[in-house]
Amino acid sequence: MPGKLQPDVLRESVLDFTGALRDDLLVGGGIGEDAALISVPKGILVAASDPVTGAGRNAGKLLVHINANDVACKGADPSWLVVTLIVPDRLGVTFIREIMREIHETCSEMGIAVAGGHTELTDRYEQPVISGTMLGITRHELSTKRIREGDVILVTGHAGLEGMSIIANDRPDLTADIFSDEEMNVIRSWGNNFSVVEPAKILREFARYMHDPTEGGINGALYEMQEGSNLGIELRREDIPVSPLTLRAAEKLRFDPFNLISSGMLIAVVPPESVNEAQAMLKAKGIGSGRAGRFVCGNKIPFSTHEELWGILNLNRHS
Repeated sequence: MPGKLQPDVLRESVLDFTGALRDDLLVGGGIGEDAALISVPKGILVAASDPVTGAGRNAGKLLVHINANDVACKGADPSWLVVTLIVPDRLGVTFIREIMREIHETCSEMGIAVAGGHTELTDRYEQPVISGTMLGITRHELSTKRIREGDVILVTGHAGLEGMSIIANDRPDLTADIFSDEEMNVIRSWGNNFSVVEPAKILREFARYMHDPTEGGINGALYEMQEGSNLGIELRREDIPVSPLTLRAAEKLRFDPFNLISSGMLIAVVPPESVNEAQAMLKAKGIGSGRAGRFVCGNKIPFSTHEELWGILNLNRHS
């Protein structure tokens, strides 16, 4: 099945093969760990790598944000980006130039240097491979292993915003009779809200762990957090923000918004004694937040890790 590997397959096929043991690798690959933490003389180097696979338009901008989000979730300022572009020769240099222009403009706005990478044209692929590796320095060591019973789950943003933006841009035919033109423009504008760098900068002073729910949505992220912490979650699903527009689309197209890719949301695990202060600091910056639940000992919720976007994008393709 296309998409991220299921956790059991990931363990057996990827995470069991981690090369040499090094004392300077503080946090390596693991369920729920989207970035590595490496001890360096001036602090902790954060390294994260992600591709863009589901988006057509704004792929360069999205590449920057999803990699910057992973680094920010480890408490670092995203600083350096390495880009790999493997592009079908039918798309040519024009496509490469457009992607790199988006990457350049987005990185310039965020203070990120494009430090290098690899670019080539190929006749072996029908679709482009667009991947990035983001680096940054932090003094925080955030990990699922630091999560404790009673810790509170804070969320910012709203479920499914990235997936909805991709659908509105790439498959507007699916939603033409669901939304007005004005509502479609609102959903497309969510593409400007994929970054969690600002709330992550605030919450890194309080959090034990942070995560942005990408493929698999918020359900997938919560599953990874349970697995990484070996704790269960007492969930307040009604307190997870979801746009009425997303709910309307979910009803018509029959998908679960909590399993829709959600860059732009931030999940932070905060000790209970720090929650009020953390939310007050977010509010002072105009950032809304909700308490989605807490970690408990006991049975784990069987969250689905299925990603809804792929099925939606393929609806009626061949009819």
